Amino acid sequence: MDNIQKNLLEKIADLHKTPEGAYNIRANGALGGRNTTANIDIVTKTDKNGIDIIIKPGTKNESVHIPVIISQSGLSDLVYNDFYIGEGADVTIIAGCGIHNCGDQKSEHDGIHTFHVGKNARIKYVERHYGEGDGNGENVMNPTTVIEIAENGYLEMETAQIKGIDSTKRVTNATLAEGAKLVIREKLMTHGSQIAETDFTVDLNGENSGANVISRSVAKES
Repeated sequence: MDNIQKNLLEKIADLHKTPEGAYNIRANGALGGRNTTANIDIVTKTDKNGIDIIIKPGTKNESVHIPVIISQSGLSDLVYNDFYIGEGADVTIIAGCGIHNCGDQKSEHDGIHTFHVGKNARIKYVERHYGEGDGNGENVMNPTTVIEIAENGYLEMETAQIKGIDSTKRVTNATLAEGAKLVIREKLMTHGSQIAETDFTVDLNGENSGANVISRSVAKES
């Protein structure tokens, strides 16, 4: 991994070295490194680009990093990542994508993340997007998040677009069972002609309407 890629990892995931615990690093559309644990497995999909992250029931005090970095101008990358979180688990997931584009072509990453959160599970999901370059090529990211939270499950999402993304459209669709809770904090930074869109759809599917959603989105132009 070169210095450009190391810098991107630091920006999006605060990684200065190989992370402890489970991780999957995707670099320029290919596997850049992976580690699993006794409680967290990461499996490459066989039918399309992406991975399955499988967290065993009852897993506590563990984390998994799944950053994506692109340093190749003109690369378009689409991945499907599915998270299967077992009943009663309590873990942190650190994701994000960084693009370094010093060419004159568009570099794009589109990630479709689906969360299956089991009963009484608690998940904190942190995602940062960052772009850099000489301004001649576009940096584009279009994340889609699909969320299914079982009874009394909890998912907290902290998402941030730090800088350098020319165009983004964020789509989040969630279904919450009885007693489930979803907390979303989103920050989008744009500059000049950059465009950012965000769209939320939440279905409170509990019989007694005991599900709960807290959402806060902040858009700011630098």
